[in-house]
Amino acid sequence: MGDVTSQSALLWLRTDGPMTVQIEWAPVAVWNRVSKMGTAVAPVARTPLFMTSQATDFTLTIPVEGLAPATRYRWHVYVGTKDREGTSTEARVAARGEFTTLPDTNSHLPVTFAWSGDLGGQGRCRRGAAGYPIFDVMRAQQPSFFLFLGDTIYSDGLCPSPPNEPGADFLATTVDEYRARHRDQRGAEALRRFLGSVPVSVIWDDHEVRDNFAGPFESRMPAGRQALREYWPIRVAADDPARLYRTVRAGADLEVFILDTRQYRSRNADQDGPAKTMLGEQQLQWLLSGLTESTAIWKVIVTSVPLSISKGGGAGAPGNDGWAGGADGTGFERERRVIVDCILGRRVKNVVFLAGDVHYVQANAYDPNGDGIADFHEFVAGPLSAVPGKPTSARVELRPTTLVNEGGYMNFGLIRVTESSFDVRVLDEDGVTRFSHRLSAR
Repeated sequence: MGDVTSQSALLWLRTDGPMTVQIEWAPVAVWNRVSKMGTAVAPVARTPLFMTSQATDFTLTIPVEGLAPATRYRWHVYVGTKDREGTSTEARVAARGEFTTLPDTNSHLPVTFAWSGDLGGQGRCRRGAAGYPIFDVMRAQQPSFFLFLGDTIYSDGLCPSPPNEPGADFLATTVDEYRARHRDQRGAEALRRFLGSVPVSVIWDDHEVRDNFAGPFESRMPAGRQALREYWPIRVAADDPARLYRTVRAGADLEVFILDTRQYRSRNADQDGPAKTMLGEQQLQWLLSGLTESTAIWKVIVTSVPLSISKGGGAGAPGNDGWAGGADGTGFERERRVIVDCILGRRVKNVVFLAGDVHYVQANAYDPNGDGIADFHEFVAGPLSAVPGKPTSARVELRPTTLVNEGGYMNFGLIRVTESSFDVRVLDEDGVTRFSHRLSAR
């Protein structure tokens, strides 16, 4: 499931070849009612019949709509085949699972969600049947949804076998090769179990295409984007099918702004200044308007790259890849300042940034106006499975107070949001809490 709301969700599936597909669903409470004859009451809703095809690598993303807020649903996927005359065979249940819709905007209900990124990097790929056991640890926390902050594959890195499972020891450059790398990730049983019960909202970072790419200048981006959309359930904007940035609203207390930091960015090597952008003008204005107009208590901004960690590139993609700059004059600090000025100038309270990318844990309270009161916070998590990065200090421009800065372990973040508090924990692959912090609503 993906992009769950208070009234809808997207269900993703893939079949082994062309097949007919139909989904039925109902609230668990309805599904569990048993008639006097001992049979379950029929589900209340069913989709039309769909057909998978080679054109999308036999994947489908199907909307499930008309749902009730804050309700647990159960779903079944039926698949069948058609003979040469076009007659459908009897369908069988191929998959089943459950999910819970989010509260509506009038409800002050607690919401728990997780975030992380960086799966299968630097040769730390799928190993054994479970593949990535950290997903079982995350699933045990029962989050309402998971924010996957990119690097869902490392298409530009090899996964040698052994020690990894065979199937991903190649570099992807075409849509079929990108698809194959996504397919390989789905061979992990722990990931499949996770996706059967936890809705996911996905955004890409660089390795879905190649290291540190800038969209307008990257010839491979359309192929990487196509495979990403085929293999993850992502809402499609009617006026812009390529758009990936979007919001998640969870009750009266939480609104999440998911940024696309790749598709519209200037070259990393360009000198920072008025012409340089990470978001593009349309997305930037969408974010500024959304922050100003949001009625949620907590405004969460999801950025795949961190605010204050200088992350320089190599010879193939020179220049700083994140918001922070460096001695070479690159970075995206001018545009970051526009966002910060909006938060300060329009007195937007309770803003939290979530990031990944650097493969270690860092948290900062920022006081850019220097009045001694934190104006917003940032929490960085990951990797799910990749070589840990070496922690570096946050740059000083936003006047950070660093709450944690450590690495060396696989991890994910877990957040519980209420009307009055924002509780953050970072858990490692064994489920041990490595960091915790509470923010109180202002």
